[in-house]
Formats: sequence, C-alpha cells, structure tokens
Amino acid sequence: MSYAETPAGPGTPPGGLDDALLKVLFAQSAVGLLVLDPQLRLVRANSLVEGVGTEEYIGLRFTEAFRLDDPDGSEQLLKRVLAGEGPVRDHLVRGRLRHIPGDRIFLVSAYRLDGPDGPDGPVLGLLSAVVDVTERERARDRETALAAVRDVVGGSLDVAATCRAFIDALVPGFADLAVIEVVDEVLRGADPPVGPLPPDTPLRRAASGRCEAVERDEVIRGHPVGGTRRLPPRTPYALAAADLRPRLVPLTAETRWLDADQDGSRPLAETGAHTLIVVPLTLRGAVLGLVSLYRCGAAEPFDEEDVSLAGTAATRAALAIDNARRYEREHVIASTVQRRLLPQAERHQAAVETAHVLLPGRDSGCWFDTIALSGARTALVVGGVAGEGLQSAIAMGQLRTVIQALAGLDLEPEEVLARLKETADRLAHERAALPPSDSLQGEELRAGCVYGVYDPFTRTCTVARAGHPAPLIVGPDGRAVPLDVPEGAGLFDTDGALFAPATVTLEEGSVLAFCSAELLADERAEERITRTLAHPGRSLQQLGDDIVYALPDDTRSAGAALLLARTGTVSEHRVATWDLAQDRTTPATARLLVRDRLQGWGLDEDTVDSTELIVSELVTNAVRYGTPPLRLRLLLDTTLTCEVHDGSTASPHLRHARTVDEGGRGLFIVSSLAAHWGARHGPDGKVLWTEQDLPHGGTQ
Repeated sequence: MSYAETPAGPGTPPGGLDDALLKVLFAQSAVGLLVLDPQLRLVRANSLVEGVGTEEYIGLRFTEAFRLDDPDGSEQLLKRVLAGEGPVRDHLVRGRLRHIPGDRIFLVSAYRLDGPDGPDGPVLGLLSAVVDVTERERARDRETALAAVRDVVGGSLDVAATCRAFIDALVPGFADLAVIEVVDEVLRGADPPVGPLPPDTPLRRAASGRCEAVERDEVIRGHPVGGTRRLPPRTPYALAAADLRPRLVPLTAETRWLDADQDGSRPLAETGAHTLIVVPLTLRGAVLGLVSLYRCGAAEPFDEEDVSLAGTAATRAALAIDNARRYEREHVIASTVQRRLLPQAERHQAAVETAHVLLPGRDSGCWFDTIALSGARTALVVGGVAGEGLQSAIAMGQLRTVIQALAGLDLEPEEVLARLKETADRLAHERAALPPSDSLQGEELRAGCVYGVYDPFTRTCTVARAGHPAPLIVGPDGRAVPLDVPEGAGLFDTDGALFAPATVTLEEGSVLAFCSAELLADERAEERITRTLAHPGRSLQQLGDDIVYALPDDTRSAGAALLLARTGTVSEHRVATWDLAQDRTTPATARLLVRDRLQGWGLDEDTVDSTELIVSELVTNAVRYGTPPLRLRLLLDTTLTCEVHDGSTASPHLRHARTVDEGGRGLFIVSSLAAHWGARHGPDGKVLWTEQDLPHGGTQ
C-alpha cells in the first residue's frame, strides 16, 4: 500500500520508491511503527509493537488499541498533528496491552502523512513511532524513590517522624500501600533485640500510607497507627522476622497463608493488592521491625529489582530509626533528670502566690524556682542552659543548686548573679580542660538566668538578669507595668561586666511572668502574654495554661518554663513590730513584748520560752555591738520569724565558747533553738533573723 505516489523520474527504481521505503522501514525499524488513518484508526503496525501488530487490532482507534490512562488527552494531541500544528516527539503515555499484564509506559512520536498535493491537500493519516520504555521508567522510578528515601529519611530525631518520612518517600511512587512496624520496646528507647525475632514479639505500627488508587483501606483502619500486633506464624511476616531475609510474595484470593492472618492480610487481597514485599529492619544483627510494601490493581507487580531497592531503603530507614531511638532514650533520661532536679510541688510563700508551667521538648536545660527568704521575701528564678540532652540537664542542676545556696546567704540579686557567673566560669574551664577526644570538649556552653526578690512589706520587686529576658508585669487593673532591667552578660560569656538591678514598686495583686527565652521568641510574644495576664479573676494556673494555648505551634516543641507570681502583703494580725531603745534594759522589755504577743497568737509555752531566749540574745547583741535605730519584728506564718535590726554593718560570728568563758554563747544558743538563722545587710544596717518550726505547721 502506497501513501505517497510520486512520478518516477530518471533513475527511479520500478515499483515505486515509497512502497520500497515503507516495506524496509516496517521490516527493519528498531522502534515500533504504526500507521493511522485520519480517524486515528490503526491501519498497519510492525512486529516491534508487541501485541498490537496482529489482525485483531487493525481498525481499532489508537486509544483503544493501547487502552491509555488518558485517552482524551492523547487523542487531542494526535488531532493537533493532523491539523498541521507540527509533529509530536517523545511524548510519554501510560496504558495497557491486551496480551501483556500490568501497566506499560510508551514513548510516542507522531508525524502527519500528507498526500500528493502536500500540506494543502487531503491528509492521509499519521505515522507514529512507539517505544515501550516501561523498564527504563521503572528503573528511573526506583532511582527516584531511593533518592527520596536518602533525602528525607534521617532528617528527624523523632522515631514517628522518621517512619512517616520513609512511607511518604515510597508511596505512591514505588508502592501503592506501605506499612512500617517497629518493635514496641524499641519505640520506648530500649535496645533492639538480636535476631531472629521471637514470634510473640509485639510490633507497633509506626506509620502507614496508601495511594489514591487504593479504594479500600480496611487494613489501615483495622490496624491504625499506634496499634500493636504479634506476627501470625506461617506467614511471610513471621518468616522474614525469623531469618531476616526479604520476601517477594504474590497475593491472590487463593493464597493459603492469608487465612492465618484474617484481621491483617485478608483485607489486603480485597483491596486489589497482588504483590507484597516484606523486608526486616535490621542493623548490626538487631531487629527493629518490619516494612511491608504492596502493589494493587493494575500496577505492575514487584520484581527482584524492586526487592533490592526495598532492602536498600529499609537499611537506610533502620539506621535513621536507631539514631532517633538513641536520641529518644537520651531525651527521656535528660527529661527525667530535669524533672527530678526541679521543684516537685508549688511551695507556700508568705505573701506570694505562684504557679508554673513546664513544657516538655528538646530543651532539657530550662529551670524555675521559688525560694523563701528571710523577712517573708521570695526569690523568683527562671533560667536555662542552651542545648539538648543529659549534659544540659546536668549543667542546669549544677546552676540551680548553686543559686539556691546563694539565695540562702541573703545577697542582693545582682550579687547572686555575679557569684553564679563565677561558678559558671569554673564549669566552663573544667569542660575546656577535658581531653580532645571527649565529645563535650568542643561543645559550647550558653546559659541565662533572671533573679528577682519580692518584699511584701515594701511591695517592691528587685530584678537582675544575666543573658535572659526580663519578667513581664501586669498590674491588678490589667495594665502592663514597665520594668527596665539592664541586660547582663550570659552566665558562660567571657564578658566580665557587672550586673545592674532594677526595682519596681507593685500594687497588691500584680502578676509577674518569668519566662524562658523560648516563650518570647516572636515579636508579638510580650503583647500576647501581657494581654493574657490581664484577667485578674482567673487563677495563676489558668493564666499559665492560657499562655501556652496561645503559643505558635513551632514554640511548643522546643521546651520552655514559665513561672507566674501574684503579689500580696502580710496580714497585720500576723506581724508585730517594735522600735526599741539602745539601752541595757531593752532585752528585758523585748522578752515581755514577745511573750505577750506569742500568747495572743495562741502559741504553745515551749515555743514562747524558746522565742524569749532567742530575742533576748539577739537584742543583747544589738545593744552591745550595734548602733541605733533598733527594731524588733515577729512574723507568724508556717514558721515563726524573729528579726532584730540595727544600724551597724558588722556581722556577728558563731563561736564555741570554752567552759571558763563568761560570754560567746549567744549565737550558739540561737542556732540551737532555731531551725535557721542568718544576717542580711542593707543600706541602713543589718538584720539578724531566725526561723523556728511550729507544731502542726503554725496557727490558723
């Protein structure tokens, strides 16, 4: 059959050049050739178009012969070639052939066949070159899937996120349905068991996914993510876990082993799954879990090349899961250490109500504290050591222990931070002196802290900070209270500048928010927190929860600490203050005043006698060695506090008097009768104070 008759010129072979060329082309072409008429029906095909070059296909439309996934799009493309819009070259189409199972991928080129009159005459049809590139495209898909696994798996130190990334990399490009199951103990941070995996080992579904072509997902609903199962015996799953070798398994409704797993595998056959690859997740002989990959419907069945790819991808996933597991275990240990080092319950303070919120997350070095100081004062502390893991938690515990000890010395906030920084410098020097092989030697230490002291008698709060945000304050009327605290150097910074405090006078009922830096990361954080705190009718715990609810999503994973305090005053009925004369008779007068007040408070006689003796010794010491003014104050709370103030800055020292000495026993007696005692200094002198424990926690 000739499609283009041309007159025979000199030297033209008899029989027609076009017929000869067409015969040779169809007989010896390296690609499949099709001839289509103007209605896009098949007229002729050579033998390289497998399954289409038979008589039963002659007369079928191109889209019918190849059963394309997008017949309308392909037909419109061929019609544009017929209309003279130019040829089509190397166009990829997907379809199926009648005698070959599975999806096929073809590379199609199409050229218009003009009649003797050329482009202006009638069109005879199309010549189409068709190349089956299924294997080439499958190899490319395998490379793409493996590259996706390499790119996305291992970027997270969360086991669940790692498993989810692995599934997303393989579905739908490589598998129609995928499930990854991890040994339950491994998800809890335990070491993976050495293979073979015992048959009763519980596996937890860590991630699963399916493509849109899989219409039924009973297998996913029946075993949701987070659910556990034990491998049914005499199934490919159990065999792969036993000998640690992958399996390529065809699935049909008659597959016998499906009956052994009615709840898990039987629904798979009903989804149209026809092949399964089961790959154990192994690493250095240990078993972390299983990967199950399925192809469904018209998808090409898995082959041995796919098994090789699945094994390589599973090895990558096992390494990433093991790294995440190790991190998770260290994170759990660090979080446990952090919680054990932090206050285990809210502590009662004389004139401050407090509440805290500790957000778990990557940061295991943040801490908070409330410390009762003498004179009904309260120290409020929030700090953080940058970094993750056990070492950050340990450094946090060291700094918190030091700051508690320093707070007991009744130092001013700026002096507390200065001495805390000295401790931090020593810790940094110790780390720098570690051997070069130690992993900690090269890790940078960074930490910050804010320390405030609230005095209910003056209603003042004095704050100093070291590389940490200043607290936010909202008055009882809901308006923000400005507090400009100069920022000092971080605790591990080399800058040796002094810390400068700031003092603010507060109305009763004001709320202070001491926040770790993570809570103030964005520009609107301060406004958001102060707006939340402007609700005086809500409890502190509710306010703290409201602050957390309003946080951006990316903040909550970092870990943070929030300490809230609502200021108050000491009830007049629980405080007694007397100005005393600098006279030898003053100790006797003080004893009478104290006995009368303590009896009025209803304290027992033993406490009254002990307090009389304590006050007598403190006042005697102030009369002998101090300077005016002299003041005595009693404070009743869960403990009984006695304070004697004088104008001298000289500090007393505890001595152990010898048997023949006539003096030197005053502070020794005081320390024996009181649970705690000490001295604090101020701009107008010093205060000697004692605290006594009361029976039944004090009076009501």
